[in-house]
Amino acid sequence: MTQLICQKCSAVYGADDPRWRCSCGHVLDLHFEPAFPLDKIKQRKPSMWRYREAIPIDADAGIVSFDEGFTPLIEVNIAGKAVLVKQEQLFSTGSFKDRGASVLISQVKALGIREVAADSSGNAGSAIAAYCAAAGISCHIFVPAYTSPGKLAQIQLYGATLNKIPGTREDTAHAVLAAAETIYYASHYWNPFFFHGTKTFAYETCEQLGWKAPDTVILAAGNGSLLLGSYIGFNELLQAGIIEKIPRLIGIQPENCAPLVKGFKENSIEIPGIQKKETIAEGIAVATPIRGKQILDAVKQTGGDMMAVSESEIKQSLKEMCRKGHYIEPTSAAVIAGVNRYILNHRQQKSTANEVIVSVFTGHGLKAGGKMPDILNK
Repeated sequence: MTQLICQKCSAVYGADDPRWRCSCGHVLDLHFEPAFPLDKIKQRKPSMWRYREAIPIDADAGIVSFDEGFTPLIEVNIAGKAVLVKQEQLFSTGSFKDRGASVLISQVKALGIREVAADSSGNAGSAIAAYCAAAGISCHIFVPAYTSPGKLAQIQLYGATLNKIPGTREDTAHAVLAAAETIYYASHYWNPFFFHGTKTFAYETCEQLGWKAPDTVILAAGNGSLLLGSYIGFNELLQAGIIEKIPRLIGIQPENCAPLVKGFKENSIEIPGIQKKETIAEGIAVATPIRGKQILDAVKQTGGDMMAVSESEIKQSLKEMCRKGHYIEPTSAAVIAGVNRYILNHRQQKSTANEVIVSVFTGHGLKAGGKMPDILNK
């Protein structure tokens, strides 16, 4: 039975209960028993919905999909090492957020909800707006006023109502909570259904490796939607006896906004406050991640690490990837900068010579068209 369970007070709700947080105000997790009929899976078309029995949507008729998923896993040379990179920038809206949006909006449609609100630094808002457009659901997207113009136009062209909020990313989060008093909150970090879309990243990675887990997976960590989703996915595959281990998870943040890195290094019980500075990696510039403790627990459980990269490292990695033919946005380049740092830090260890590292291009460079000329000329 699929259930919503509160992390804090252990309250239990049915999955058909239209709520996005517990009555006590805390976040909810989804309890769900996935199945992996491998013979059936390999016969289905290459989309994330090939793992139908592992995705918690009851009726096929309610699925909202653009056949997203099964993005290529390609070899990219980073710091002299062959790294496997998932090309998530190839999704319909240009980022991996389509995974979570497909499952979340499918659940919203199944519940009969006709209007939602969501907040975002851009990519999640674009994905939620696109899937709401496909489902015929009214959508209100709240974004920081500084969000890239390309993302703002994309959200509006999908037909969503755009709300530009002055101030920080946290100011935007506060603004949407007021709207969520009367409108269902389709949040990519509060709502657990979103993570049961992003977990398919782990499924695909393992299938593309012959149903084996990589040694290390290096991902962005802002609100943790891909990192936590991946942890859920790898853990489900482990529990099903399909893989033998969960890979080390390495979370990457920009130095100018790295609360999770600070919390990890200090072994803090709560995510510490930081003095947030401007960063070109706007997609992971989250000073107070709601699921911060959960993110750090996942990293620790896998023997992983949290790393911060500088603005100069991000820009350098962006240019290097573009000169290899990969047009990615700056937030995506932050992850690649983290991969570069990880490899250089571990180069002397013989045990890592054959290490299978997987990372990701999280978003397309066209999403940040306004920033690219400035980066090019610096």
